[in-house]
Amino acid sequence: MSVETQKETLGFQTEVKQLLHLMIHSLYSNKEIFLRELISNASDAVDKLRFEALAKPELLEGGAELKIRVSFDKDANTVTLEDNGIGMSREDVITHLGTIAKSGTADFMKNLTGDQKKDSHLIGQFGVGFYSAFIVADKVDVFSRRAGAPAAEGVHWSSKGEGDFEVATVDKADRGTRIVLHLKKGEEEFADGWRLRNIIKKYSDHIALPIELPKQVEAVEGEEKPAEEWETVNRASALWTRPRTEIKDEEYQEFYKHIGHDFENPLAWSHNKVEGKLEYNSLLYVPARAPFDLYQREAPRGLKLYVQRVFVMDQAESFLPLYLRFIKGVVDSNDLSLNVSREILQKDPIIDSMKSALTKRVLDMLEKLAKNEPEQYKGFWKNFGQVMKEGPAEDFANKEKIAGLLRFASTSDDSGEQSVSLADYLARAKEGQDKIYFLTGESYAQVKNSPHLEVFRKKGIEVLLLTDRIDEWLMSYLSEFDGKNFVDVARGDLDLGKLDSEEDKKAQEEVAKEKEGLVERLKAALGESVSEVRVSHRLTDSPAILAIGEQDLGLQMRQILEASGQKVPDSKPIFEFNPGHPLIEKLDNEQSEDRFADFSHILFDQAALAAGDSLKDPAAYVRRLNKLLVELSA
Repeated sequence: MSVETQKETLGFQTEVKQLLHLMIHSLYSNKEIFLRELISNASDAVDKLRFEALAKPELLEGGAELKIRVSFDKDANTVTLEDNGIGMSREDVITHLGTIAKSGTADFMKNLTGDQKKDSHLIGQFGVGFYSAFIVADKVDVFSRRAGAPAAEGVHWSSKGEGDFEVATVDKADRGTRIVLHLKKGEEEFADGWRLRNIIKKYSDHIALPIELPKQVEAVEGEEKPAEEWETVNRASALWTRPRTEIKDEEYQEFYKHIGHDFENPLAWSHNKVEGKLEYNSLLYVPARAPFDLYQREAPRGLKLYVQRVFVMDQAESFLPLYLRFIKGVVDSNDLSLNVSREILQKDPIIDSMKSALTKRVLDMLEKLAKNEPEQYKGFWKNFGQVMKEGPAEDFANKEKIAGLLRFASTSDDSGEQSVSLADYLARAKEGQDKIYFLTGESYAQVKNSPHLEVFRKKGIEVLLLTDRIDEWLMSYLSEFDGKNFVDVARGDLDLGKLDSEEDKKAQEEVAKEKEGLVERLKAALGESVSEVRVSHRLTDSPAILAIGEQDLGLQMRQILEASGQKVPDSKPIFEFNPGHPLIEKLDNEQSEDRFADFSHILFDQAALAAGDSLKDPAAYVRRLNKLLVELSA
């Protein structure tokens, strides 16, 4: 190696320092994964070169045989991993090995718990496997040169995994990257051919290019030492092109960890080969937990795209809709051009057909998971449920299928867990029930105790309780499921259809007629605060509630619009009162119109609070209530 120039010492980004400490201490029980992570990165570098060389063949520099080599030196106690992939420039090295240049860094650090087992999962989903080298090494040297750059622009990065690293310019004859791990005392087991071979077979057999180790050649006494020979130790064939019957679950799981940069096994996967009008292979995975940037809809996402086994694109987002952005995997097409770009993908009719088929494949996989592994699906829903709720608005063709995968809390279960499917709900529905009833609100405690549920509890009718911020928006796109309409129990005039007997309906009409005078008095007292006053059929215990007009926005949608700075349309609630409640009877008998007005406003404000709304004039509410308390205590 030639003399180093432009040598400088730089400090790690604060997050990297924390990450290095965490990586070394959290993953120590599974030290051998360092090799898997470094091979995975090398494979990505080779893929990138292969793709860039399609347009610029000169990048191959005469060395078109792409491979990864792993070697060791027992005397020096080192392990070396070398690839002839795309390589890195000085700037690349500083960026990729000194900082975590990824959105969500702050979230990553905020989520660290100090629990080593939990934190190791965070490392995986953040995709920073290079630093795992420091689990077994007390010093790491990286020599790299970007393909196409002159030999004099090689770079040497070196660090002991503490506070800083050194970067220098060196001559490097070959493109690509060589990583030298100086093993810690006690880690000599890794400077061994059989140990390295077993790790590669265990974790990296699926890598679709040769991983070579020095061939074990016995030296013959008296003869010159033979030239070093290399042998391929992995299958070196693309996993997704092999028949499913030949692939073990462990191989599928390791391949997922490679493409997903994850340390956990996936929840489920689907491997398919499509032949006929279109020809492609797909291997799709459902991760076990959500990434940090799940709710950043503009964050990079998508499948790894290969064309005729040649890597083309890392995050091809055109193959799945946005609500399935958490799916990882590979698609390998025989029908696309090798020089395909993101712009072409967005307009290609072949992509539309593939997207439709792959979307159905994912939804089928989730249906199977929900049916066969309900506990696993519960974990999936906890992580990805809110994103799945974007589906009915984005994917009209699969609306019913997506609806079947949704999970809700309900009045049938006091746990508050979102575990009830629409099929479960309908299976328990009352005889004659032709509607699916739901209620949206700010929190589970608020909706569970809502006065709107009183008549449903009395009649034993189940109601779905929706408390995610997205729920009211979701229900605006779900009008029915399995032929049954959805009904918001807080909206419009409640009609229970066949669940109300003829006697019930007749009694309601008689009471409404009898209370016409009280309705008029309340209208006059509440004035512009309400759009309508009427006798309630929803209440059994509470004196009054506020209902939403059939076409009006609910509280959740109003808050979303306000938070985004949009104008919220004016609307007024409907005031409903319970004619059998003692407070309403007392109100009806009140002779003083001033006291009647105060009492009416107190009931209106209490109903607003019960609905989770804030009072427009809290001071007036307190003043009226204090006045009433003084009168009662006099």
